[in-house]
Amino acid sequence: MEPPPSPGPERLFDSHRLPGDGFLLLALLLYAPVGFCLLVLRVFLGIHVFLVSCALPDSVLRRFVVRTMCAVLGLVARQEDSGLRDHRVRVLISNHVTPFDHNIVNLLTSCSTPLLNSPPSFVCWSRGFMEMDGRGELVESLKRFCASTRLPPTPLLLFPEEEATNGREGLLRFSSWPFSIQDVVQPLTLRVQRPLVSVTVSDASWVSELLWSLFVPFTVYQVRWLRPVHRQLGEGSEEFSLRVQQLVAKELGQTGTQLTPADKAEHMKRQRHPRLRPQSAQSFPPSPGPSPHVQLATLAQRVKEVLPHVPLGVIQRDLGMRKGRLTTGCVDLTITNLLEGAVTFMPEDITERTQALPTASTPKTLAQCLSCKVGIRCVFNDDDFASPLTL
Repeated sequence: MEPPPSPGPERLFDSHRLPGDGFLLLALLLYAPVGFCLLVLRVFLGIHVFLVSCALPDSVLRRFVVRTMCAVLGLVARQEDSGLRDHRVRVLISNHVTPFDHNIVNLLTSCSTPLLNSPPSFVCWSRGFMEMDGRGELVESLKRFCASTRLPPTPLLLFPEEEATNGREGLLRFSSWPFSIQDVVQPLTLRVQRPLVSVTVSDASWVSELLWSLFVPFTVYQVRWLRPVHRQLGEGSEEFSLRVQQLVAKELGQTGTQLTPADKAEHMKRQRHPRLRPQSAQSFPPSPGPSPHVQLATLAQRVKEVLPHVPLGVIQRDLGMRKGRLTTGCVDLTITNLLEGAVTFMPEDITERTQALPTASTPKTLAQCLSCKVGIRCVFNDDDFASPLTL
């Protein structure tokens, strides 16, 4: 029995915040006044939570107080199998769902998370990230951090997916660099549930995600600890990361895919520009086009504008040979046939319309007419009218 196909990016990332179900949308509209009141109240409470978390040192008391205050903000943190937590392991691996996953895990156990692709700043520090000097020496810096003898040791919480998903269908491909830091890691699974609206949206900023978290009644983060995983003898970082990815996906009941953050960026690009999606043309029934006679007359007039000395009947006769499959390319093909002599005709006298064009009916006159009309220089062989054009 073949395994089910891996989900595509459209199933891993939500593009709309509001629900599509009419009943849920009605419930959201009825809840909106209450939600706005909660949002305003929780913004002021959130400032106090931030000040308390900055004032208290990292300890069990601090985590208990901040965790209780976060519950008032609607951010509920729960954990399962906490007895499997091995405090000797210095690298924690988790799937990524929201921009605040590291804050929630930090309410349960002391940990540090580096912010990738961002320079150190006040925003980086205020969001609870560990400030790093640069991505180029990231792995070496993290190795030195884990090898330090500071007490108590602070483990690293890393997200190998590097981008958040909706947490329902599958996992992005795990990067190998988090598994090159140490030979043992402890995975954990993270599930996020929220009523009325989507947990996360692919192109939303962390500020909008925070405001929606304060707007909804609650958001539940469920953390489940797994047993530590050791690197096997002769196992590379790629194989190690793939094995941990499959383990985490199995515990979540999801699929480990080969999609990367680059695939997410491409998916978001297609969402912003629907023209780039090949299936967009199939999403709508084709609109009825003009009648064949009108289309034939329109295309013939376009050829006539380029070659005014060619009789309209000759043009329509050449276009009529492709009747039923007329396209814009038929205009170029008809012009080519007329220029190469594949269609014989008697040029019309156009001295009344264009004084700069002579009325001679030689092939040279044809080239001069075209050069005056479309602005290119055409050189024909005197012996053979079907010679190539020199641009």
